[in-house]
Order: sequence, then structure tokens, then C-alpha cells
Amino acid sequence: MARSGGRKLEQTDGLHIPTTRQKSGEDFDIIIGFLGFWAVLLFGVTVWLEVTGQPALIWALGLLLVCLGLWFMVRLRRKLPERRNRRQP
Repeated sequence: MARSGGRKLEQTDGLHIPTTRQKSGEDFDIIIGFLGFWAVLLFGVTVWLEVTGQPALIWALGLLLVCLGLWFMVRLRRKLPERRNRRQP
């Protein structure tokens, strides 16, 4: 075990892997996917209701809220580091 800048590091096959937990965008990716799914679903429902002439105001407001949440999460995601432990092809 080595020390670097006050952090503990493990040595594995010549690679130094920090043992402290680093914030990454993995959780944000899951939330963005969840909100994206609901945005597509709400968009489809809103368009269907508009085409058939039924009231769609509540569905459109729900779509607006989901889109605003999606936009906010994407902006937050850009500030975080890339995903960790990517698979090698």
C-alpha cells in the first residue's frame, strides 16, 4: 500500500487504484435514462390526445416538467467525470 498526496492507494499489478470513492455520472446516467423514457412516453400520449381532439393540457404540463428535469440532469451530468470501469472490447 502506498501513500500519495494524503490518499491511500492500493497497488495491483503495477496500477494505482484510489480507494476513496469518486463521484461519477453513473447514477445520473440512470436517472437521465429514466426521465428520457417518460419524456418519450408522455410525448406520445400528448400527441395522441391532441390528434384525437381530447384535452391534453395536464399531459403536456407533465411532459414539460419531465423535460425540464431531464435538461437539469444533463447539465449536472456534464460537470461530473466520465464513467468508471468501462468494458474493454
